[in-house]
Amino acid sequence: MLGADAFKKMKETAYVVNVARGGLIDEEALHEALEDGQIAGAGIDVFVKEPSTDLPFFGMDNVIVTPHLGASTDEAQEKAGVSVAKSVRLALAGELVPDAVNVAGGVIASDVRPGIPLIEKLGRIFTALTHASLTQIDVEVAGEISSLDVKVLELAALKGVFADVVTEQVSYVNAPVIAEQRGINTRLITTPEAEDYRNVLTIRGALSDGSQISVAGTLTGPKQVQKLVGVNGYDVEIPISEHLVVVSYADRPGVIGTIGHILGMNNINIGGMQVARQSEGGQVLALLTIDTSVPQQVLEAIKAGIGADMVREVDLED
Repeated sequence: MLGADAFKKMKETAYVVNVARGGLIDEEALHEALEDGQIAGAGIDVFVKEPSTDLPFFGMDNVIVTPHLGASTDEAQEKAGVSVAKSVRLALAGELVPDAVNVAGGVIASDVRPGIPLIEKLGRIFTALTHASLTQIDVEVAGEISSLDVKVLELAALKGVFADVVTEQVSYVNAPVIAEQRGINTRLITTPEAEDYRNVLTIRGALSDGSQISVAGTLTGPKQVQKLVGVNGYDVEIPISEHLVVVSYADRPGVIGTIGHILGMNNINIGGMQVARQSEGGQVLALLTIDTSVPQQVLEAIKAGIGADMVREVDLED
């Protein structure tokens, strides 16, 4: 049995894992070693008393506990092996592993699953439009799916938000940790009402300079087309493409022609375009889907040519 004496001899960076049999580890001594920092952490699959519903390990940040999987027959062991293999394949592909014990996504309903890639893209668009450090991120799920377990959509949103800003690989597991490390508060909001659409997913953020930013999207039609339907309070509806240019400027004649001319002179084709404004003569938000990536000097030429407040490219190409 591993007990107090054994834990004292271990390095502070050691991790203890018991997936063999309950009773091989003195659970009380292990808890004390974890509390005192004698070892770094533990993973426990088997316990002295099973089922275990009240143990001091529950809630500890440096301990992962899993339910003891019993597979004593050949058939059960085969099914367990197939299940593990499928999960490993998903993990290696960078996809969500819904039954992973360290993913707080819960059971993913079939109506929720299509929203995962959508809100990841919304997160990347959100980051591309951010001009200062974030202090708050709200993920809002509005519409019919709001009554389901949508925690996974918050994880996917955070994964998208941080995908292009950190050097490490961002996953559904570490995305909330990255937010916490950066001092960013996160919140999941659900509401049954969604204007104009069955479901709308929105990411809102508060920035350190006091400003706010938001992007919203939805899935439309039998093919579940991903569409951007809101940016910073402007109502839009445009399919999300790999290359998107967002332009903000003061409303006046001739601006759209100038943008098209500059892109055309640089052999850049516009696939689609939407212009939104909240009042005549006020600020305008233009969204352009582009066939290829736009060089920085072209973006700068557009900004100078029309006196834009903002010109940003969103590159969603993997």
